[in-house]
Amino acid sequence: MSDLAAKTCVPCRGGVPPMKGRELKRILELVPEWQAVNEHHITRTFTFPDFRKALDFVNRVGEVAEQQGHHPDILLTWGKAEVTLWTHKIDGLTESDFIMAAKIDQLYPG
Repeated sequence: MSDLAAKTCVPCRGGVPPMKGRELKRILELVPEWQAVNEHHITRTFTFPDFRKALDFVNRVGEVAEQQGHHPDILLTWGKAEVTLWTHKIDGLTESDFIMAAKIDQLYPG
């Protein structure tokens, strides 16, 4: 995972096929806490002891997302943050989604 987290997200300009099948399965193994949904997006739920810690995590994720130019969907609730990633330009998954997932994993104190 650390190799993946060391990379930088690359803006997708379209025209590339989304990751599927064996390629998707291989890269998903590098971020084992994340789940692929219909080979379209990846998601992970992070848990915290209270709302404040979940909010602090979400804010740290937001900072990294801005730096990388790759923005996840985030659902924040009491003690929980659910993060979903996919590349909107191609309506599917690219390596950048997994890079961002690895970077998010490094922010999680749990």
